[in-house]
Amino acid sequence: MTIRYYQFLFLGFFIVLILGFSVEVVAQQRPQYTQYIINNYIINPAITGIENYVDIRIGRRNQWVSLSDAPVTTYISAHTPIGGGYLRGNVNSSAGSGENPFSRSYLQSYRAAEPHHGVGVIAVFDKVGPFNRTDVAATYAYHLGITPKINMSVGIAPGVTLLNLDLGKVSTSDPNDPAIGNNANSKIMPDMSAGIWIYGAQFFIGASGQQLIPQKLSFTTNTNYSQGQLVPHWFATAGYKFSFWENIAFQPSVMIKEISGTPLSIDANLKTSFSDRMWLGVSYRKNDSFSILAGINPTYFLNISYSYDMTSSALSVVSQGTHEIVLGILLNNRYQASCPKKMW
Repeated sequence: MTIRYYQFLFLGFFIVLILGFSVEVVAQQRPQYTQYIINNYIINPAITGIENYVDIRIGRRNQWVSLSDAPVTTYISAHTPIGGGYLRGNVNSSAGSGENPFSRSYLQSYRAAEPHHGVGVIAVFDKVGPFNRTDVAATYAYHLGITPKINMSVGIAPGVTLLNLDLGKVSTSDPNDPAIGNNANSKIMPDMSAGIWIYGAQFFIGASGQQLIPQKLSFTTNTNYSQGQLVPHWFATAGYKFSFWENIAFQPSVMIKEISGTPLSIDANLKTSFSDRMWLGVSYRKNDSFSILAGINPTYFLNISYSYDMTSSALSVVSQGTHEIVLGILLNNRYQASCPKKMW
């Protein structure tokens, strides 16, 4: 089968799978990200260990600036492959120091990765109004070649969710409001994410689910006020890389997010990379925002990216946009790759 055949086969399957789920929910419960396009690991654990170095990311997102108590999200993630054979002798690595992943020689000589494992950890701290949420998870993935030039990985991320309601920011007409019970303003719950990722030298297709263990959400022991719940979030993503000349590539991608009870969320992105040193991008989220993105890879150890969302929804009258910045650190980067070769 050709790469093109796999693209359409798996993309069609994942979209049908995701659109088929149905759960009750009144709003998005997980943080929104614009720069998932450079770190899909934050939504899909199957990416764990996809590169041949330790990939560390630290991100900060200030959403709807100027709106009081708007979401503020901070996260840190780290993942790495394990197995000396993959790290030292992987044929899917750079053939030499700093080889351009957009070069003709790289694309022509690309081969599927040797089977290997990946492990990682991610922590997300999200604050919205009186609610504080912390998600901590360990991740694991297994990668293998399904054809000479195509890879597949599957991953899971067991973890815990900590929810806290800041009672100092809650005002009720009844000081004994039964919807907020005494000593019931904190919750600790188990969590699970899972995903699958199909990738080659010029494309990726993925599907994942977060919050896969449904949980009741309430801050009281009164069963009459215990109707809320945490429910799954489903994602489908796909992208393709078009190389022009020796050092320029265009990379369109799309993400579909499904949470029953809310409008289907669709992100369309276009990223333009110049050699392996810098990139510029634009993104559109249906009925929500337009975004501009930029990133630079100044060394083999560090990369930095920034995005600005211009709100296009009704919130535009009170929001001054959204800022997001991500710092990337590449440890044990023995091939001196100055940008990701599998995620580009």
